[in-house]
Amino acid sequence: MPNNLDADDVINLLPRMDALLLTGSNSNIAPSRYGSTQAQRGMLDVTRDNATARLIDAAVERGTPLFGICRGLQEINVAFGGSLADERDIGTQEFSHHAPDDASLEAMFAHAHGATVVPGAAFEKVLGVSGPIAVNSVHYQRIDRLGHGLAATVHADDGVIEAVAASGTRAPVFAVQWHPEWPVNQHPHDIAFWRYVGEQARLGARSNGA
Repeated sequence: MPNNLDADDVINLLPRMDALLLTGSNSNIAPSRYGSTQAQRGMLDVTRDNATARLIDAAVERGTPLFGICRGLQEINVAFGGSLADERDIGTQEFSHHAPDDASLEAMFAHAHGATVVPGAAFEKVLGVSGPIAVNSVHYQRIDRLGHGLAATVHADDGVIEAVAASGTRAPVFAVQWHPEWPVNQHPHDIAFWRYVGEQARLGARSNGA
C-alpha cells in the first residue's frame, strides 16, 4: 500500500486487511517522534512515519494481527511509547549491527551475529524456537527504551533487543529487527516466523468473513 495514507484511508483500508506487516526500509524514523533531540541520521520518511503510526493505532484498536520487520519493529516500539538509539552515537560496542556502507547488497544482508531467544517469551511459546539463533543484521538504529506493553523476546549477543511481542492486545503484535525474508528459507526460526504470519492472516480472514 502507499505510504501517504491519511486518517480516512486507514479507516477505509484496515477492515479489508487480514493482517498488517510493516516492512523494512532504508529510511529512519524522525527522532522527534520519540522525543529525542539527537541529530537525525540518514534518510527520513516523515510521510511513512505518519502513515504507520495511524495504521498501528488502528490495528491495535481493531484487533488486526500486526507484524514488523526492521523499521517495522522500530515503528511499533515508538507507537507503544518507546524510543530508539543509533549505534553510531553510542561509541564503543562489541560489534556493529550493520555491514560497511560500501558493502554489496548480498554482503549487507549476509552480515550476521548471534542472538538468544528469551526463555518462556512469546518467540519461544508461539514459534517453538529456543536457545541461540543466528540473525542477519542491517540496522544502525535499535530499541533504546522499550514501549509500554511490549516485551523483548530475543536479544543479540551484545544485549540489543532483536524481537518484541505485545501483551494484552486483542490480536498478536509481533516484530523482529532482522530480515527473515532474506533468504526466506535458510533458518528454521525465519520459516517459523512466516508460518505464524500466515496462520494469523488466515485467522484474520475468517474473522473478516472470507
